Amino acid sequence: MSLIVVVAAVLGLLALGWVVLTYNHLVRDRNRVAQSWSDVDVQLTRRHDLVPRLLEVVKGYASYERALLENITQLRSLGSQLRSPAQLTPVETDLAQGLQRVIAVAEAYPDLKANESFLGLQRELAETENQIQFARRYYNGAVNLYNTRIESVPDMLVAKTLGFRVAEFFDLDSDEQATTPAVRL
Repeated sequence: MSLIVVVAAVLGLLALGWVVLTYNHLVRDRNRVAQSWSDVDVQLTRRHDLVPRLLEVVKGYASYERALLENITQLRSLGSQLRSPAQLTPVETDLAQGLQRVIAVAEAYPDLKANESFLGLQRELAETENQIQFARRYYNGAVNLYNTRIESVPDMLVAKTLGFRVAEFFDLDSDEQATTPAVRL
């Protein structure tokens, strides 16, 4: 066998090994993005599950806030149907702001502020908001790592060839919208 054939075979095997290794890393990173999105989705579902209970408690006290309560119910329903981070961002931002307004409305009702069910739901909502922020940060970190890999040479050669696509970030529009509802005891 000629030296050229041996060198070509070795280089071919090295190239194939690199492609396989790169592909496996890309799959691992894509799966990390999917798993971390699942974590975000679990927390959003938890918040969506709290909304009807919170609104039921508030409804008896703040009946004149009907439009706010209906808006939150609609946002919850819409948020439950959407799956894409880009689609969910404005809906979840508006839902978080609406829930903050419900908590603010409670300030005008001393009996509601003292209601044990309301206080428990308020604490649970605050904890859920913290978990959403934590899961969102982890997801965005996974997306950043994955997107950097598929957009960087030489990995982008394998990524583009094998159809890996850029993942979407899940960002709130501002820090003000990312605030956690305060628990006032």
